[in-house]
Amino acid sequence: MSGPVGDEVLQMLRERHPRFAEEAYLFVLSALQRILNDLGEPRHISGRELAMGVRDLALEKFGPMARTVLGHWGIHSTEDVGAIVFALVDCGILIKQPTDSPEAFRDVFDFEEVFERNYPWAGRRFP
Repeated sequence: MSGPVGDEVLQMLRERHPRFAEEAYLFVLSALQRILNDLGEPRHISGRELAMGVRDLALEKFGPMARTVLGHWGIHSTEDVGAIVFALVDCGILIKQPTDSPEAFRDVFDFEEVFERNYPWAGRRFP
């Protein structure tokens, strides 16, 4: 595997943090990369910003199946996004600021509300 997360890092994640599927880690990193690309200038991303980025990318990539796909990977809440981020910090993939904490990811949004009750059906095309 090429890119920032190689086989040895994925193995370390599997061993140290087996709660989430490999895809969950890669998806959170993809959401982070997308946010950073959209900024123009690099800066620190808050937990809330990253959780919202995961939400947006999941809706874009998976549509009405977003909650199901994320759940299959072990992501059921924004707190899980935070757990993934801190697992990536633990494995040396991400660097945290002194003010960063898992609490920044607590209750950013409700998965059922965002991915089901208030799913943005407007503008969606169906075959």
